[in-house]
Amino acid sequence: MSRPLCTRCLRPLSHCLCALIPSLACRTRVVVLQHPSEARHALNTARLAVLGLAGSRRVVGEYFSQEDWAAPGYAPRLLFPGEDAEVLSPGYGQDLAMPIQLIVPDGTWGHARKLLHINPGLAALPRVMLPAGLSTRYRVRHADVPGALSTIEAVTHALNALEAPRNFDALLKPFEALIDGQIEGMGADLYARHHLNRKVPWR
Repeated sequence: MSRPLCTRCLRPLSHCLCALIPSLACRTRVVVLQHPSEARHALNTARLAVLGLAGSRRVVGEYFSQEDWAAPGYAPRLLFPGEDAEVLSPGYGQDLAMPIQLIVPDGTWGHARKLLHINPGLAALPRVMLPAGLSTRYRVRHADVPGALSTIEAVTHALNALEAPRNFDALLKPFEALIDGQIEGMGADLYARHHLNRKVPWR
């Protein structure tokens, strides 16, 4: 028999995260374009990010129209690395005539690249990226690219730069509780075997 779920955060009622989800308003608008396979994942950090940000939204799919990610009065910026991507630093965008609509592809790196490949209008947007050297707190999921962050971490770092001196680390509170709950559920020994002592093959 399945456990009853919270209709908002979709976690089991016994592990509901809603009390930890903030309600933050900001000048920047965030739109998450989520690959369907990520939407089904139990550790769906993009959902937590959108729930915590007023005016943000999440669109699930593979093919997107301009209406899915564009908004009048906002300058679109795609959060994805690339040769022409500008590194986000405190104060970025303050010289623009309009606020930024931050478009965030969500999924594995392979899925995110596919979303850009099959949506050329999306791939053609001006890009921004996070600075190098950031580390993830996502201790229970292995990234397919070294140094990768979860979506909620990437959004938090991006907003900390775009909205400086404001700080959006409160977005991470439900995420950290989610990770702690996963570690507690699997037990210390299993966590150590699969995550702390995991051997990474030479490439």
